[in-house]
Amino acid sequence: MVRSKLREHIFKMLFQIEVNDAADMSEHLKYYFETLDDASDKEKEYIQKKYEAVVSRIPEIDALINKTATGWKTSRMGKVDLTLLRLAVYEMKWDEDVPEGVAINEAVELAKRFGGDSSSSFVNGVLGKIAKQES
Repeated sequence: MVRSKLREHIFKMLFQIEVNDAADMSEHLKYYFETLDDASDKEKEYIQKKYEAVVSRIPEIDALINKTATGWKTSRMGKVDLTLLRLAVYEMKWDEDVPEGVAINEAVELAKRFGGDSSSSFVNGVLGKIAKQES
């Protein structure tokens, strides 16, 4: 499975945080993996590890997003946009295997597929500001 497809699965798992009770998440994730027929065990392990890594940094990631997204707070953002921003920010700051430009591009592409009409430009704008701050 290509990295962009793996990233899509991570996004879908992270999105579940926004729509499910925290107490039920382990059951939802278990079911997600049971229905993930097209992934090898190694790929499932990659998805699980990256999901856990992003979740462990959500407070840091959200603080950075809140600082950067002028006029927007994570509490007001669309759930798809927020989830994509969290994943991309994690990849930009802590995943050495993903170049910054790839993280941004992949997030924009997922925003086009899963977000609203303005999601891709919103996600691109926030991530572009974060990238400029980091350089």
